[in-house]
Amino acid sequence: MDPEYEKRLLRQHNGQMSPYASPSLSPVVSPNKKIYGDRFIPTRSSACWHINFDMVQDGSSQPPAQTRKAKEANTDSAKDGLAYSCLLKNELLSAGIEDLKEVQVEERKVLYPKEAKNLFRYYTPRRCADGCDSSPYSLSPVGSKSQKLLRSPRKAVRKISKIPFKVLDAPELQDDFYLNLVDWSSQNVLSVGLGTSVYLWSACTSQVTRLCDLSADGDTVTSVSWSERGSQVAVGTHKGLVQIWDVSVNKKITTLEGHGARVGALAWNGDVLSSGSRDRLILQRDVRTPSVTPERRLAGHKQEVCGLKWSPDHQHLASGGNDNKLFVWNLNSNGPVQTYTDHQAAVKAIAWSPHQHGLLASGGGTADRCVRFWNTLTGQPLQCVDTGSQVCNLAWSKHSNELVSTHGYSQNQILLWKYPSLVQIAKLTGHSYRVLYLAMSPDGEAIVTGAGDETLRFWNVFSKTRSTKESKSVLNLFTRIR
Repeated sequence: MDPEYEKRLLRQHNGQMSPYASPSLSPVVSPNKKIYGDRFIPTRSSACWHINFDMVQDGSSQPPAQTRKAKEANTDSAKDGLAYSCLLKNELLSAGIEDLKEVQVEERKVLYPKEAKNLFRYYTPRRCADGCDSSPYSLSPVGSKSQKLLRSPRKAVRKISKIPFKVLDAPELQDDFYLNLVDWSSQNVLSVGLGTSVYLWSACTSQVTRLCDLSADGDTVTSVSWSERGSQVAVGTHKGLVQIWDVSVNKKITTLEGHGARVGALAWNGDVLSSGSRDRLILQRDVRTPSVTPERRLAGHKQEVCGLKWSPDHQHLASGGNDNKLFVWNLNSNGPVQTYTDHQAAVKAIAWSPHQHGLLASGGGTADRCVRFWNTLTGQPLQCVDTGSQVCNLAWSKHSNELVSTHGYSQNQILLWKYPSLVQIAKLTGHSYRVLYLAMSPDGEAIVTGAGDETLRFWNVFSKTRSTKESKSVLNLFTRIR
């Protein structure tokens, strides 16, 4: 055969040997072409042979915007769709996915690889860590990986009811911003000041009893507060008196005098009772020996004292007044150790955090509408959120870093916040007047709110489950105990 003719035949076959070519001649191979084999022989290292056909998309630097938003949406439907997708991958493609958390972290890497891979690749099955068999002849309708995926824990979605689970009538419940007429004891008994009387409602038996009636004295109830043990209740009156009652025997123990105007705020610290009045004074007295132990007179506010709260460590007292000021007092000084003047309206809502030492929250009235957070260890302001309505009361959850606030003008709502992100978790409505009164159940799960519409509404807003996150504060000595 003519050598030139033979070379042309070889070029036409793109470098492959012609069946008529001489075996002694070497094929001419194009330098831009690669030779691929026509057979695939897997290594038979396992008793079970599986071929894993994984579809790999083209490599792209960034996913499309619509896909990115859909994947990042933190909704229940998106999570269910992801679980269903992983289940299908396990059953149809033997993906071996066992945990949804790993999928969420590696999702972008799996869907958008940096470089393309072969469409078909050999897959050798591995045994599960718990010794389960991945045989295709298993009697289970789903594979072992899918079973583990379905058993993997998922964070439960918290449901907060938008309606109260109980509503009680409260006739003559005053619509006065500066009063504190509702409190819930550690013995699960609710005390409510209605006109001239104080009523007790047992959350265990739903029984209602009348503790006292001040109509014979021509007086009215302006504040109520339970002692920490729940055996005594203090009753502030319009005439400036403070009565101490023992609820176990339904008997008045003593009457404390000293204020020249109505007592609108009360706060217990062990056996010491602090009372704030329209006469601008805060009096601290030991109820065990009121005639022997001298009273402490705390003068600092220029107008009526309407908010009082002791810190969880019983070392500091926070007071708010109609002069738009927030004071912090300690056990020894007769003057405030800290003064905060950022609020533009009366400060009635005060709450100490039970989770972070020295963290104080306060809320302002109609002209302010803000909830502010303070670090009382350093005296510095931390955060501020405009709620859009008059802030009437604040309360921290006992088990998680959450805060509930009640509001007046103009929306009369109840808001649940996550701290420190200040994300609004829930908004509860139902009262037709200002939600002036707030108290929390002893288990920390439910709250009761009172308003000028003469109703008490009970809501389930907090969870009993204690937060799993450990406090990282250096002041928390329990994290350092071995």
